[in-house]
Amino acid sequence: MQVLSRVEIFRHQDSNSLAAAAAAQLITKIVEAQASGVRPHLVLTGGGIGTAVLAAINLGSGRSSVDWEQIEIWWGDERYLPTGDPDRNESSARAALLDHVAIPARNVHPIAGPETTADAQSSALAYATELTRYRRPEDHAPVPSFDVLLLGIGPDAHVASLFPGQPALHDDRAVAAVHGAPKPPPTRITMTLPTICAAREVWVLASGAEKAAAVRLALDPAAGPLQIPAAGARGRERTLFLLDEQAAMKLPADIGRLNA
Repeated sequence: MQVLSRVEIFRHQDSNSLAAAAAAQLITKIVEAQASGVRPHLVLTGGGIGTAVLAAINLGSGRSSVDWEQIEIWWGDERYLPTGDPDRNESSARAALLDHVAIPARNVHPIAGPETTADAQSSALAYATELTRYRRPEDHAPVPSFDVLLLGIGPDAHVASLFPGQPALHDDRAVAAVHGAPKPPPTRITMTLPTICAAREVWVLASGAEKAAAVRLALDPAAGPLQIPAAGARGRERTLFLLDEQAAMKLPADIGRLNA
């Protein structure tokens, strides 16, 4: 393990071993929090590797060690599409894990779609209000201090729906609407960088050679978040980059711990 500007880097042979290891690590984090009397708040991400981690939790033996009634589930971003649309992050998370565990509906906090809100801005405001309702006295921000916030990273180094050069990167509200996103669908809702950085731990997941350049830039101490949004995604206590070898291929060979 290498610490680089408060970032810990873990390397895995392939996407399957990455997903399995991240799932085990996440279960351990949740169980330890619950054992200490903490009701953990977890922020999910979409994309192939984010969904693979949830599927690995569902298929793993550690799933039964989690008290699913004592956890709160959030999303870092969402496509502004109707509930149930297969392209929503919520839909993939439910199919991979949430529909298979005994988690109460009240503990799951999806981002509203166009069937219940007038527009994306209204959805963003509603989600910010929901976050404020769950803020705890010990939190250090107007949102819960998420125990773990999962993020994918795009080839352009975007995280959540924070794309390079987009107005949402300047937004200091908890949640922002995104219009004209450079990948479809163009209308989205996203947690902003201040909300992401309120998390105790931020875990950035990356799999595949197409992510290698973005990973390298995100770990460059000189990179700024306006052009490299992933460079601004840092947890208050800990930041992990969980990579497979293809995503890590542009990093020096001695950076990060290699896990079989």
